[in-house]
Amino acid sequence: MSGTSSMSGTPAVATGGRRRNGSRLGWNLLGLLVFVIAGFPVYWMLNTAFKPAKDAIDPDPSLLPTGLTLSNFSRALDIADFWGPVGRSLVVSLSVVAIGVVVGMLAALAISRFAFRGRKIVIVGILAVQMIPLVAMIIPVFLLLNDLKQYDKLTGLIITYLTFILPFTVWTLRGFIVNIPRELEEAAMVDGCSRTGAFVRVVFPLLAPGMVATSVYGFIQAWNEYLYALMLMSQQNQTATVWLGNFTTKHGTEYAPMMAGATMMAVPIVVLFLFVQRKMAAGLTAGAVKG
Repeated sequence: MSGTSSMSGTPAVATGGRRRNGSRLGWNLLGLLVFVIAGFPVYWMLNTAFKPAKDAIDPDPSLLPTGLTLSNFSRALDIADFWGPVGRSLVVSLSVVAIGVVVGMLAALAISRFAFRGRKIVIVGILAVQMIPLVAMIIPVFLLLNDLKQYDKLTGLIITYLTFILPFTVWTLRGFIVNIPRELEEAAMVDGCSRTGAFVRVVFPLLAPGMVATSVYGFIQAWNEYLYALMLMSQQNQTATVWLGNFTTKHGTEYAPMMAGATMMAVPIVVLFLFVQRKMAAGLTAGAVKG
C-alpha cells in the first residue's frame, strides 16, 4: 500500500513542478516583453544618433544599424552652443537637488516626528499642490518672477522647480522616516545622544536610500523640464532641453543630430544612476534591529 501511495503521489508532484515552471516561464516572457517595449525608444535613439543623416530620414528604416558615424555628434555641437546649456542645466539640477533634499528632509522629519497644530492641513496641502497642473501656473509664476526681478535668471528657475519638486520630496521622505522605528532613536538617547545626535547617528544613515531615490527623481525632473525653461529663460540663457529645439528650423528637423544631442543629454542621468544604484536598491532598515 505504501508503495502504491508513493507511486500515485509522484505524478502530482511532477504536475505541480511543470505548472510552476510554466508560470515562471510566462512571467519571464512578460518581463522580457515589457523590457523590449520600454527599451526600444532608447535603442532607436542610439541607432539614429550613430547612423548617417540620410538614413535617419529613410521612409523604410532598418531596425539594425547599416553604418556607424560620429558626424551627427559634431553636427549637433556645431548647430548651437552645447556646453553652455548643459552647464546651466547642471547648475540648476544640482541646486534643486541639494536645496530640495535638505529642506525636504527637515520638513518630513517635522511632519513625521512632531505633533503640532495644523499638521494634517500641511499634509493635505502637500498632496493638493501636486495635483495642480504645471501648465496652469505658467502665467502666475512668470508675473511673480518678473516682480521679484528673477526672470531670465537661474535663481528664478531654481525657485520655480523647487515649487513642484519639494512637495514630492517631503511626501516621499516622510514615508521613509515613518518606517524607521522610534525605538532606535530612543535607545540612542538613552545611551547619551541628544535628539540631534540620535538623528545624525541613527536616522540619517537609515534614511540614505530614501534620500538617494528622491535626489535622483529631483535631478531627472529638473534636468528634463522643458516648458518652464522655455518660457522663463531667454535664448542666451537656455537650458539643455531647450537647446534640443534648435534642431527644428524652417528647413525642417535634423533628426540624426537631434538624436545625437539627446544621447549626449542622457549621459549625466546614466552616470548618476550608475553611482547610486546600490543605494537605491539597499534595504531601508535591513539589519537595524536584531532579534
